[in-house]
Amino acid sequence: MRTVTLATALGTGVLGGVFVGFSTFVMPGFDRLAAGDAVRAMQAVNVTAPRGLAVPLVVSGLGSLAVGGWALARSSGSTRALLVAGALTGVVALGVTAAYHVPRNDALDRVDAGSAPAAAAAWQGYAPGWVAMNHVRAALSLASAGLLVAGAVRAG
Repeated sequence: MRTVTLATALGTGVLGGVFVGFSTFVMPGFDRLAAGDAVRAMQAVNVTAPRGLAVPLVVSGLGSLAVGGWALARSSGSTRALLVAGALTGVVALGVTAAYHVPRNDALDRVDAGSAPAAAAAWQGYAPGWVAMNHVRAALSLASAGLLVAGAVRAG
């Protein structure tokens, strides 16, 4: 189970790093563009991101479920607490992605980036909240990675 725990930590850590990158330089870079160009750029990212993030998303999601279940059934004390907390924060990070980011990305994909008024309104309604919630999922993902590693180390 140690290998699964560490692989899951790696997956959540990779996702956390990607999310931090988006919050700190990708989205601010898009904000420097005209709204239509920002919408078009994010639409292009939304085409490639699911393929690029598929492996860490699957590893972190399935791994979090496996580690959490294993920890509840077979561990105790602080090891159990660390592993369960790491698994839960990993699942919640994916939940934020599924419940918040995916629907907003899908809605942005339907915007006509060539229509200046529509693109400007869409980008203004999209970017601030998207970035704020991206900070949340970045923090959750990184916390998950740290908790899982700490649990794996404590388990010996």
